Amino acid sequence: MSDFLNFSLEGKVALVTGASYGIGYAIASAYAKSGAKVVFCDIKQEFVDKGLASYKADGIDAKGYVCDVTNEAMVQDMVKKIEAEVGVVDILVNNAGIIKRIPMCDMSADEFRQVIDVDLNAPFIVSKAVIPSMIKKGHGKIINICSMMSELGRETVSAYAAAKGGLKMLTRNICSEYGANNIQCNGIGPGYIATPQTAPLREKQADGSKHPFDQFICGRTPAGRWLQAEELTGPAVFLASDASNAVNGHILYVDGGILAYIGKQP
Repeated sequence: MSDFLNFSLEGKVALVTGASYGIGYAIASAYAKSGAKVVFCDIKQEFVDKGLASYKADGIDAKGYVCDVTNEAMVQDMVKKIEAEVGVVDILVNNAGIIKRIPMCDMSADEFRQVIDVDLNAPFIVSKAVIPSMIKKGHGKIINICSMMSELGRETVSAYAAAKGGLKMLTRNICSEYGANNIQCNGIGPGYIATPQTAPLREKQADGSKHPFDQFICGRTPAGRWLQAEELTGPAVFLASDASNAVNGHILYVDGGILAYIGKQP
């Protein structure tokens, strides 16, 4: 098959950070179904154990590691273990992230730094750990989970928007520095995803009406609905496969059209 049409991940090793559940879990599962060997990490053993149980229930043989992705020494150690136990990482998805919804003037500098550390410094640290072996192997794919907040601002998310905007530019810079080594670094910018964490925002009110935030999102999205985590998996597989070898430094927004839309007239 021509590489231009090769969406298979057969034999590839894919590391997805924070993939015990949610978006990371959906992407890692899609990679496994496309032939990749999946490894993931999370910050606590209990999260890793829950993730392993979910993968096993879905018939996926995944390997999990406990790792704080903001700790460079832990990350370097984890990557060495993965290379020894599974193989060189061909695909990295920097998915682990946090958000703190606090008005800027109420947010402490430490809280701001924590978001930057997890959402921006960690992708730098993990990417830095896998790139040398990708260079030696002659190829690699790095996918950063960005956000619509890589492009837009919104009240209470100053740290998150700053981190995701920085992650967009880190994505482009990795492309710039390592494109000649056959390493492609791209981003995915999810829209509003229906997950257990967002379920309270989609619950019907006592009078049967939609939650105000649910109304806002559906009215602001041309698709008129929240997206499913599984809808990110096609773009994620494409960006991890040889079919995207000429795509580099790009942010693919999977947002139901929000960024193209000014919103309904009141």
